[in-house]
Amino acid sequence: MNSLGFDKPPAQTRVVVAMSGGVDSSVTAALLKSQGYDVLGMTLQLYDDGAMRGRIGACCAGQDIHDARRVADQIGVPHYVLDFENRFRETVIDDFIDSYLAGETPIPCVRCNQTVKFRDLLTRARDLGADALATGHYVQRIMGKNGAELHRGVDPKRDQSYFLFATTAEQLDFLRFPLGDIAKDETRRIAEQLGLTVAMKPDSQDICFVPDGKYAAVIEKLRPGAATPGDIVHVDGRKLGRHDGIVNFTIGQRRGIGIGGGDPVFVVRLDADSATVIVGPREALAISGISIRDLNWLGGDLDAGEGEAVPISVQYRSTQVAIAGWLKIDGERKARIEFGAPEYGVSPGQACVFYQGNRVLGGGWINGTDPAHLSTTESATGTSSDAGARGEGDAAGSDKHSTALA
Repeated sequence: MNSLGFDKPPAQTRVVVAMSGGVDSSVTAALLKSQGYDVLGMTLQLYDDGAMRGRIGACCAGQDIHDARRVADQIGVPHYVLDFENRFRETVIDDFIDSYLAGETPIPCVRCNQTVKFRDLLTRARDLGADALATGHYVQRIMGKNGAELHRGVDPKRDQSYFLFATTAEQLDFLRFPLGDIAKDETRRIAEQLGLTVAMKPDSQDICFVPDGKYAAVIEKLRPGAATPGDIVHVDGRKLGRHDGIVNFTIGQRRGIGIGGGDPVFVVRLDADSATVIVGPREALAISGISIRDLNWLGGDLDAGEGEAVPISVQYRSTQVAIAGWLKIDGERKARIEFGAPEYGVSPGQACVFYQGNRVLGGGWINGTDPAHLSTTESATGTSSDAGARGEGDAAGSDKHSTALA
């Protein structure tokens, strides 16, 4: 077996490498080329970068495509650029806008991996006769007794498994992640050692199509007039003020709500139908469980029959430390999660990913929460998200998670 798990020499193993122009995918391509594999570099043109041209760290447009091409030339591999703009707009950008307008907190990076990259790009790789599609993600593909499993990357600061929960078992059979067992610092060291032009290129910090993290501005540009003004209402029924659109708020937000004086309040709920922002005390954020839609299950060999509770660890934010919970499969592609203690600041639209140790069992999208009934002690000690605007944290991309072609 060669290093990618194929029973043939590397020279007879064709690998398409998804190249974004970043250091991670560049090192992936260079390492595979140095090991003798038949490497093809492929970059996706995902949007018209326009005013963003020349901006460093925004995947799949302008300067990044140029950087990917330069690296491919440098290491001596063919390089292709595929125009997926329409597909990206339909499956990622439109979904992102629709979710925001519905009062959810979307994560477009997951959608991009789920659709454009691990479905459409993977299909193109197969069409080119490739044996595998390799990416620069910091995750591990480990062979278990029932086939390939998805595990966290060894570098906890760079682990990207949360953003790949929607990868199917069939896709995982075809995918390879050469950087999953090394740290990011080692990746940069390899890039410098190989003299790659992108060795010191900064990691991206925004969603690729959202300059400077200004989500509301992008939505207004692409859907003029879609952000409807409305009332800010306390959970006790008092009207506290007005707002310019629920796209400017997220569940758990405390700062920047636009009402002054009185006790601190948090955004508790967003009612898209009436364009109402509902606020209240911290305890009003507490939940005991969540419901999940569009479940993708990767733990096929584990006992997770419908209605049976399976102990798992859970992440509903990319930067969160996994917490204990119980998973119940609740019909086709649906599930429920119950927590042992109240959680705070959980928003519909967020991804929820399930783990057993370092193994990804699957995940889905949050579409509902169960209020927790707190004792006085729990109310006093609870914590909450302190995001200043919708998408702060999860939606804000970084090279560690947002670009499948990192």
